[in-house]
Amino acid sequence: MTSQLLAAPGVYVPESAAREAARLKETGEAHVWWWPLGDRVDQDDFDLLDEVEQVRARRYRAERDAAAFVRTRAGARRAIGELLGVDARTVALGRRVCPGCGDLEHGPPAVADPAVGLAVSLTRTNGCGVLGLHAGDWIGVDIEALRPVESGSLADVVLAPAEYAYIMSLPAGPERTAAFHRVWTRKEAVLKGVGLGLLGIDLNALDVTPGVPGPVEVVHGYQGEVTRWQVDDLDLDGNWSASLARPVDGSPLGPIHRHRP
Repeated sequence: MTSQLLAAPGVYVPESAAREAARLKETGEAHVWWWPLGDRVDQDDFDLLDEVEQVRARRYRAERDAAAFVRTRAGARRAIGELLGVDARTVALGRRVCPGCGDLEHGPPAVADPAVGLAVSLTRTNGCGVLGLHAGDWIGVDIEALRPVESGSLADVVLAPAEYAYIMSLPAGPERTAAFHRVWTRKEAVLKGVGLGLLGIDLNALDVTPGVPGPVEVVHGYQGEVTRWQVDDLDLDGNWSASLARPVDGSPLGPIHRHRP
């Protein structure tokens, strides 16, 4: 028997996908996968991409950049397929309408097929790609490789005054570096979740209380509309800083399941 649960009328959805999506919606849980990125394009990864993605991959001048893009998109399909009990080759990634301008070309990503109402967010940094997923419309994930930064030089661009004061109160070195990247990924996760990027708000207008262990609640405002986000810090077993943002809208916020490479 094939279920149509969570799908538009007349849209075929495998029963396993409908059942898992319904469970995710009920529990409010999220899933996060991450994987290493290589320097060469893997043909098996490339073959999983759709035609538009393959064209985009060919446009990268550096093969390392193409490989990171291809691996991340292919990894997302495999993860989603395994979770929903469907062949990765049948998974289609699409976009939601941009909440700022209504354009489909640059809205936040979503699972287009199976059409079961799952929001996804994709991100990558040097050496690592990440996928976040939950049932609903919006989710944001971000990752950054930890590296030394001059916090003072970025204060006006990235940091709210209270964040700057906290970060500069820490000793220079690994502790300050980790705190700065925690700020960065928390903010980027929220911006990706909202789906507006920097169109909606400047980074230094978001206060993500870096001195408070996650999860934290972050408030985002755009054209008079205020949304609230729960932001969790993610431990991805490496020299990374990563964060996941989910909307606080009355829906359940369940545990986050991490899937190691």
